[in-house]
Amino acid sequence: MADVSGLEVWASEFGAGEIRRGGFGDGTIVAAGSCLASVIELERASAAAVRGDWIPATRIPGVALVLVRTGRVWRIVGDRAGTVQVYWMRFADRVLWGTAAAPLAALGGYEADPAVLLGQMMLQGVDVLDSSSHFHGVRRVRPGHALVLEEGQPPRTEPVAPPVARLAFGRAAPLVREAVVEAVERRTLMGCRVSADLSGGMDSSVVASLAATSTRLLAVTYTDARMRDEDDVHYARRVAAELPSVRHQVVEGGTGTARHFGGLDAPHLLPLTDTPTYSLGLLGMKQVQLAGPVRDGSRLHLTGRGGDDVLSAVGAMAVDQFQAGRRAAAWRHVTAMARERRTSGAGLLAQAARTAATPYPCALEALAGQVAAGRAEGPSGAARILAWCGASGALPWLTRSGRAMVADLVGVRAVGADRGEAPGRLHERLALELMGDGHATFDQMARTLWKLPVHAPLLDNRVVDLCHAIPGWERARPGDFKPLARAAFTGLVPDLLLERRTKTPFTGSLYDGLRAHAPAVRRILAESVLVQAGLLDRHRVMGALDAGARGETVPLAALHGLVVAELWLALLPLGRSAWWERTTTGQVAA
Repeated sequence: MADVSGLEVWASEFGAGEIRRGGFGDGTIVAAGSCLASVIELERASAAAVRGDWIPATRIPGVALVLVRTGRVWRIVGDRAGTVQVYWMRFADRVLWGTAAAPLAALGGYEADPAVLLGQMMLQGVDVLDSSSHFHGVRRVRPGHALVLEEGQPPRTEPVAPPVARLAFGRAAPLVREAVVEAVERRTLMGCRVSADLSGGMDSSVVASLAATSTRLLAVTYTDARMRDEDDVHYARRVAAELPSVRHQVVEGGTGTARHFGGLDAPHLLPLTDTPTYSLGLLGMKQVQLAGPVRDGSRLHLTGRGGDDVLSAVGAMAVDQFQAGRRAAAWRHVTAMARERRTSGAGLLAQAARTAATPYPCALEALAGQVAAGRAEGPSGAARILAWCGASGALPWLTRSGRAMVADLVGVRAVGADRGEAPGRLHERLALELMGDGHATFDQMARTLWKLPVHAPLLDNRVVDLCHAIPGWERARPGDFKPLARAAFTGLVPDLLLERRTKTPFTGSLYDGLRAHAPAVRRILAESVLVQAGLLDRHRVMGALDAGARGETVPLAALHGLVVAELWLALLPLGRSAWWERTTTGQVAA
């Protein structure tokens, strides 16, 4: 139990030095996780809290849960990207909160919410979670908000204002440079052995290059037979050759369990994460990729996760650009997007116009009707990028009951949706939170299996806030690949990296893995909890699996999501017995 005056706090699975404290009394701050703040920075934030200003505590460097006390009020805050979540529930006459929902649900006797699981598989452009969680009875504090606990008052949430609402591209680039350099450098100076991904792509290569300026490190590139002749490996070798501090290791998968959906033959031995994680479908590949850092004694592994979310932007930002009054520039943006994707410019312009003219609640209401009727209507291909929302190609997998459940969820979200929402801003937030959750569960998995914490500096609060203060249409310019990276990091990383204009596809490797491990995936889906609940059609699900194993086009993301959701549901009962026990006095203890 942690010593936090005024609160009972238990901490589990945090390493030495991962819980920091600053101040005392009315200005107490506790940070748990990757808090990179200096002692002075913590004390300054504590001094501000004494004055009643709690916002500086949410802006300390790194990614961490922050507890801040101002007077008799406690605020509990996760991070902007959702890599550190905050959940809460009522239990007896108390409010309990935590950074994980599953232990709270186990204590409260709450079951997983199948509507959330199905919604995440079937829907795009819908905030499936909102303030809910993967469990009935457990609430989520949306990223960018604080849970407020005040004696004698019901719990509430408050938004955490970003430090700046809007920044011009030219002014922001040097600030982004400074923030990313600081996020990487503070990690490399923590006094432990460091390793890093070096895929050859822009994001991981930027992080590895910056890390190499302050420490020696092992940088790992994963490849397989399909990827061997793609640009990634060539760029990774060339970047590594320009970094004297880097020991480069290229590891090859694509055989045995080292491919997509490998390593799932014994589901009961897999790690349980707080939410379903796509990383389980990559388990065999990640094991090969991280074997070298583990053998090398690495205690901190750096990745470029989040780069697409901060250094670039979603396609729907063109609609935001139009709504911001930059109509001619927006139409040029959409026309260029059509050329890049070799599709009809008129079709994309028509979709952008429809989206701009439709309030978000109306788009959700229409989607709810389509889902209930089982109609996979709406735009297809590149036009989906510019639409508010839609259903995936896996919609036919749903039974009548499943469609009703998902349609009800969309209808509820429509009631609470903001008519002033902008499509690009919405898609950007949802993509960031999806990446944040994916990173958090991968880090949890890596710590459990290999005792190796995984860090994503590009998801640090300051980096996210600065990048998202730049209009998205300036971060993603047609024909100009990640211009913000070039503006921010020229002179700090190899020039050849910033000149890259390509991105390696991975779809072929996904189909290869599905074909090789179809028997294991079939066994998982044969015992599907969602099928047994009457929410999914067994024949259609298995038909999609068989078609995918033959190499036919199927909704791969939904199939991947279903596999990991079923693994998660199967592991939950094992976790319940590990989190809590009833003492001889009848009390529940962790």
